[in-house]
Amino acid sequence: MPALKKIASTVISAALLSSLALTPAHAADKDKKDDKQPKPPSTMSSLGGEQLAKTGAQVNLGPGAPVLPKKLSGRSWVVADAESGDILAAHNAHWRLPPASTLKMLFADTVLPALQPTSLTHKVKESELAGVGEGSSLVGIKEDQTYTVHDLWLGVFLRSGNDAVHVLSEMYGGIPATVAAMQKHAEELQALDTTVVSPDGYDAPGQVSSAYDLTLIARSGMQKKDFREYAATASADFPGEKKGKKRESFEIQNTNRLITGDIGVDPYKGIAGVKNGYTTHAGNTFTGVAERNGRVLLVTVMNPSAEESHAVYKEAAHLLDWGFAASGKVTPVGQLVPPKSVATGSTNGGKGAEPAAGADQGPGGQAKAAHAATAARGSGGAGIALAVIGGVLVVLAAGVFLVNRRWPVPGLSRRMPAEADAAGSAVADTAGSAEADAAGSAEPEGSAETAEPKAPVKAAEATGPAEKS
Repeated sequence: MPALKKIASTVISAALLSSLALTPAHAADKDKKDDKQPKPPSTMSSLGGEQLAKTGAQVNLGPGAPVLPKKLSGRSWVVADAESGDILAAHNAHWRLPPASTLKMLFADTVLPALQPTSLTHKVKESELAGVGEGSSLVGIKEDQTYTVHDLWLGVFLRSGNDAVHVLSEMYGGIPATVAAMQKHAEELQALDTTVVSPDGYDAPGQVSSAYDLTLIARSGMQKKDFREYAATASADFPGEKKGKKRESFEIQNTNRLITGDIGVDPYKGIAGVKNGYTTHAGNTFTGVAERNGRVLLVTVMNPSAEESHAVYKEAAHLLDWGFAASGKVTPVGQLVPPKSVATGSTNGGKGAEPAAGADQGPGGQAKAAHAATAARGSGGAGIALAVIGGVLVVLAAGVFLVNRRWPVPGLSRRMPAEADAAGSAVADTAGSAEADAAGSAEPEGSAETAEPKAPVKAAEATGPAEKS
């Protein structure tokens, strides 16, 4: 019997030693995985507040405030009040990272006011598509076919089409002129972490932005009526090739999954845009804006490391949920700064970059783009909140945008900015035209960037390669 007890004791001891030995090994493996993740720089910009220069999550919880969502894996993120500019919480806000197609927000905020009216037509040349990067996301533009500026912007906002970006850039004055104008506009917005190399966000050496900058850019863009409407459009018909006398069309859907939804991710209640992106180098990136009970929040998430599907959308949604619950219960960690011209009293605040020399502005030029310019108060954020509450969360009813805060919104996926303009979209600006008018991520490589279409879509025309900005 003593011999049996001795054997049993030996077996138990061996088992305990094994478990103790395995636990540190498992922890070591996790540490090695964490070590492979890039670390934020020890010194970052303090623009907007000293707390934003610190690494890691920054939040100042007050009584009754909920704790931050668990398991947030984004390298950088920001959640902010769109009206006041208060940053409710942030994580490595000024870390300069590749932006992917979220940079298209800066492209649109720069170029959209200049290419007016959107009914202008343009016949695409082969040379205008020659510089589109390999593996780019495409809307399906064909050379020798004619498109309206409206068509091209739908291609940019919904399909993240780099082909549409390149054509619009050529209309504006060429790629170099567009890049220069975008950089100038970024500096005007005080998006000083941003360096523009390509107008479409396609991976390029030195091209970076930050969660802070992308939130600033989205805030500026959403104060422009055209920008708001394109960013909130879920699906639209896009011109195909002309065969004989008839030109076919196909449906395109927004790749922003918080608008359209997808397997494992629901449309977000109150979502009103803005832009998603993906490249091999940038990972998944996303900036969104949503309204709930009269409050409008902006969120940006860059390159989450979580391996679950649609992580960038899920983390953005969790941050928005937290932001709405925490509003009024936290002390801001910083501020979204106003454009330079507003801070200095210049009259050009928020208008976006001036068009490049030789840019085709169409009849009326900048005068017809004036409705997209932001006034000083609008640039402070009131415009975006009033505009979102007053007209972005809408239903299509006789072609007019109407206030409607219910979700899901019937007919949202059929919303067409051009139809709304023609039918009198001034209703969208009932919250104050001076303020309202003044003022994703795509799937990893190899996955189809389509939602469930409501009508047959020609695959060759409706989809390009995976989002590669």
